[in-house]
Amino acid sequence: MGKDNVPFHTVIFPGSQIGTNDKWTMLNHLSTTEYLNYENGKFSKSRGVGVFGDTVKETGIPPSVWRYYLLANRPETGDTQFEWKSFIAANNSELLANLGNFVNRLIKFVNAKLDGTIPEFQASYSDDSFDFPNFIEEVNSLLAEYVADMEAVRLRAGLQKVMQISQKGNLILAGRLDNANLKESPERTKSIIGLALNLAYLLASISSPYMPSTAASIVKQLNAPLISITDKWTPDSLAGGHKIGKAEYLFTKIDDKKEEEWRLKYGGTQATRLAEEEAKVKKAADKLRDKERKKAKKEAELAKKAAAETGESSKSAEDKKVGAKVEAGTGQNSQVELPLRGAVPEEQAPPPSAAP
Repeated sequence: MGKDNVPFHTVIFPGSQIGTNDKWTMLNHLSTTEYLNYENGKFSKSRGVGVFGDTVKETGIPPSVWRYYLLANRPETGDTQFEWKSFIAANNSELLANLGNFVNRLIKFVNAKLDGTIPEFQASYSDDSFDFPNFIEEVNSLLAEYVADMEAVRLRAGLQKVMQISQKGNLILAGRLDNANLKESPERTKSIIGLALNLAYLLASISSPYMPSTAASIVKQLNAPLISITDKWTPDSLAGGHKIGKAEYLFTKIDDKKEEEWRLKYGGTQATRLAEEEAKVKKAADKLRDKERKKAKKEAELAKKAAAETGESSKSAEDKKVGAKVEAGTGQNSQVELPLRGAVPEEQAPPPSAAP
C-alpha cells in the first residue's frame, strides 16, 4: 500500500480492533511503497492525468505487459516514474527481446526440426564450448535469490531475477540452436534443447506471480501443467520423448509512435477532454443542421418551381378556352351579345289607364 495509508493501517485500525475486546487476526507484516508519479508529475483521476484501471483496456496492451512494467517500477525504496517511453521499451526491449524471444525461438525449432518432441538428452553433458553443470549451478544461485526476494516482499528484485534467468536461456541458445549444430553436434544440441525447455518450464513457474497469463501460455506451449516453485532446479521435469504444443507469441512489438499518442490522450484534464468531446458533438450537430437546411432549401426551390410550372399550365389552358370562344363567335350567323356597363333600358309603354 502507499505510504500515506501507513498511520491508519498500523495504528488507527489495529487500535479499533483492540478496543472491541474481540479476537481478530491482527496485522503482522506490512509492505508499503513510495509514490509512483506520472511523466514527472502526479497521477490525478479528477484532472484526467495518467492512465487508470478503467482506461488501461483502451490501449489494447495485454495485462502481462502492464503488470511487468508496474512491478518492475514498483516504488519500494523511493518514488518512481511512469513514462510511456520506458513503458514501450520495457515491452519491446525486455519482454519481447528477452523472455518472448527465448521461448518462441525454442518452441518453433523443436516443432520444425524435431517433430515437436523433446529429444533424449544428458543434463550432465559438457564440452569445450559449454559447461552444463556450471550453468545449472548459476541458475540455482539466481533462483535462491529470487526466493529470498519474494519472501522479503522485494517484488521488483524478484522480477529482475526472472529476467536474468531468461537471459541465461538466450545465451545458451546463441550460436548453438540451428540446423548446422544439430547436424554436426547432435548430442550437444539435443542436450541444450532439453536443458532450455526445462528452463522455460522453470520460467513459467517463477513468472506466474507477476504475469499469470504469460505463464499459462508458456505451459500451454510446453504441453505441461504449471508446477510449484522449488528451492532447487533440476532440468528433468520434462524428459525426452515428451510432446510439446505449438508455438505462440508471448508478446508483440509496440509502435514507438504510440508514445506521443498516449501521452497526449492521458496527459490532459477531464475538463479539456470534456470540452473536446463537446466540440466534436457540436461540430457533428452543426454539420447535420447545415445538411438539413440545404435539403429544406432545395425542397422549397423545387416546390416553387413546380408551383410556377403548374400556374403557367393553368393560365395556358384558360387562354386556350377563351380563345376558342372568341373564335366560335366570329362565324357568319353568329351573334355575340356583350352587356354594356351603364346601358339605358328600352322605353316602355305606359301602363293602361284605369276605366272611367
